[in-house]
Amino acid sequence: MAPTDIPTEGDVLTYARTFTEAEVREFADLSNDCGEHHVEPDENGRLVVHGLLTATLPTKIGGDLDVLARSMTFEFHRPVYAGETIACEVTIERVEESAGRADLDASVVCRNGAGEEVLTGAFDGVILG
Repeated sequence: MAPTDIPTEGDVLTYARTFTEAEVREFADLSNDCGEHHVEPDENGRLVVHGLLTATLPTKIGGDLDVLARSMTFEFHRPVYAGETIACEVTIERVEESAGRADLDASVVCRNGAGEEVLTGAFDGVILG
């Protein structure tokens, strides 16, 4: 979907990503969230991906749509580990177009490779243009 395309109610947009250990460490440095679980591997040699780094999956989709977000809510259900692929689905729940803008609401579900929900949420915002 090009940034100038306005989504329609019911559209489902997807994006998947695997966060690396280097990205987790870089995000720890950038955010100053250096909790031990983000910088020291666990007994299985894994780093926990920051919740807000995981939340960049739906924000990437919103960015592709050129959404200016008004609000975002996230619920974190289970840890995400570096090296794990996470798939994100954004469902457009409502679109209301008016002169030069489209207001929208969307729901979010992110799942790990086993199909388990790791993050759910919602956002609303506006596309200008």
